Amino acid sequence: MSNEQTDKVQTTIDHVLELAAEVEASGDSHTAEDHVAILRASLHEWVDSVAAVANVPAFGRVTLIHRDGHRSTIQSSELSYTLSLPVGPRTD
Repeated sequence: MSNEQTDKVQTTIDHVLELAAEVEASGDSHTAEDHVAILRASLHEWVDSVAAVANVPAFGRVTLIHRDGHRSTIQSSELSYTLSLPVGPRTD
């Protein structure tokens, strides 16, 4: 990553951890490449357990339904937009 990207990532990490501290919750962050690689592998396994996706772009919310039936909700307008299908012409 460039220095600018690293600075942006660190600023975001600091913000997230400060928000958690405001409600007396702890959090941690990892930026070392070896730690991030381990976390990415865990995320890939988690995503691979998804059986269905419910996307509500108006709320910026994506709900993943896993094979065992439990749900994971992600609040992210960027992810919701990324998963949105383009609107095409009406066919009816």
